[in-house]
Amino acid sequence: MGTGTPSVLFVCVHNAGRSQMAAGWLRSLAGDAVEVRSAGSVPGDRINPSAVEAMAEVGIDITDQRPKVLTTEAVEASDVVITMGCGDACPVFPGKRYLDWTLEDPAGKGVESVRPIRDEIETRIRGLLAELQVEPAPRP
Repeated sequence: MGTGTPSVLFVCVHNAGRSQMAAGWLRSLAGDAVEVRSAGSVPGDRINPSAVEAMAEVGIDITDQRPKVLTTEAVEASDVVITMGCGDACPVFPGKRYLDWTLEDPAGKGVESVRPIRDEIETRIRGLLAELQVEPAPRP
């Protein structure tokens, strides 16, 4: 964490649901105190509309985000890499902190099914902020 600002990379297969919601939560709660990235091992063509709707319900707009391909550079530039079901597709580099969050995949689910996933991600993000010693902003 040489810059003084910790950086976190969220990775899931399609970078369309879980990782996008996690990045949205972290951006919202940490502001500029944490550098946030997300990517997918096989990125989808758009963000899951149910994830967008579920996040909008809590005042977080992720409509401007697009699925991005996971690159070696993104992993190298991150202090913490949080995987969400990408398995062996995630490159591993020495000196990086890896966390694997087992979360239900919201793909193909309606917003009612995505809400509990969103809320679980918020809880985990708040725990991560505590570990990084970053004070969360008030909930939007």
